[in-house]
Amino acid sequence: MPRKTVTNWGNYPAVEANVTESSEISDIRSLVENANTLIARGNGRCYGDSSLGPNIFSTLKLNRILSFDTQTNTLECEAGVMLNEILEVFVPKGFFLPVTPGTKFITVGGAVAADVHGKNHHSEGSFSEHLLSFQLLTESGEIVSCSKDENAGLFWQTCGGMGLTGIILSARFKLKTIETSFIRQITHKAASLEKVMELFEKSANSTYSVAWIDCLARGKTLGRSMLMLGEHANYDELPIKLQKNALAAKSGNSLTIPFNFPTFSLNKASVKAFNFAYYYRQFAQNSENFVHYESFFYPLDGINNWNRIYGRKGFLQYQFVLPTHNSFDGLTKILKRIEQSGQGSFLAVLKLFGKPNPNAVMSFPIEGYTLALDFKVSPKVFRLLDELDEIVAEFSGRVYLAKDARMSAVFFHKTYSNIVTSDIFISSQSERLA
Repeated sequence: MPRKTVTNWGNYPAVEANVTESSEISDIRSLVENANTLIARGNGRCYGDSSLGPNIFSTLKLNRILSFDTQTNTLECEAGVMLNEILEVFVPKGFFLPVTPGTKFITVGGAVAADVHGKNHHSEGSFSEHLLSFQLLTESGEIVSCSKDENAGLFWQTCGGMGLTGIILSARFKLKTIETSFIRQITHKAASLEKVMELFEKSANSTYSVAWIDCLARGKTLGRSMLMLGEHANYDELPIKLQKNALAAKSGNSLTIPFNFPTFSLNKASVKAFNFAYYYRQFAQNSENFVHYESFFYPLDGINNWNRIYGRKGFLQYQFVLPTHNSFDGLTKILKRIEQSGQGSFLAVLKLFGKPNPNAVMSFPIEGYTLALDFKVSPKVFRLLDELDEIVAEFSGRVYLAKDARMSAVFFHKTYSNIVTSDIFISSQSERLA
């Protein structure tokens, strides 16, 4: 079998790998039984190396929707089904995902393995809260049914376990009912980090909340932000022009980035200009409107290959979470360090986490604030992120494994107390962090 170069969404790192795909259980079982090492990979939309390794099993041919129970809103599908495929089928029928990350182009298996969270973690938890059961092919070649009652230990090791417990074959989870595909969005401008955190706290009853943050602002404007709150819109409250296509699954055409941008195109000046324009695009302090769910949940999915804006060398996404009582001081220290470094993040997203499920062994969320940052790959950025790791550890936080491509084993073991390991299911990330 010819080896191929494989990267995930950050285009860093790249590995040479044997990639196998099949929809036949016998083939998958044989692959597991004869492998020295193996890791499952869905659509490759994680950012680092958690689904990379010398031997990869692609789940994309496990792409069937198996059943849907209209009495309980329970969907069963194979692990390679992508969230966008679920949305295209079920939004017109009045159903939506219980939890979704910032891209719809991930697989269900990936959603389980990363225990993904969304803009509603503070109100509705992560994906595992809505997951009923899944079928897991383990190291021994056995297919095990896992739920919160059956093989519960393995269930919680797998949710957030980054594929190290086995290959997820299928999953059952509940969808939520909606009347329209539109979100009633309220946007607040916040002049500082302190102000946006106050707004988050005041808006705790909102189902969805997320803030764009200007990580190059300084002084009194440090952490200035735009906070977006959202609720699924009811049919009767929509303007008449939107009622005509109230359950449309798509909002319109997308753009495409046809090539990798030159490395010099993203720099402190261009990032600062973008942040200034984004903050002042809304002149009013507060605004309210109706937006399609795609623009609310997946603004970047409307730009095909948006990862190319970071150039040929790729980029690193750095997402960390700090406990509630440490969040303001920790975020202030981190934002000041980023501003001093001049390595501005083109995209910076702040969210509020609620209480996580204590049974989820390696799930990322803890109660507090999480900030996601994007940096193009460079030696300076690696040094900066090592410094940020030290601050995150100082304030009792942790870094999201689904976004990680470079943290050290020492930092990982310092910040994650419960760790999943395997003799067969090994990724580039798990080997690095061992």
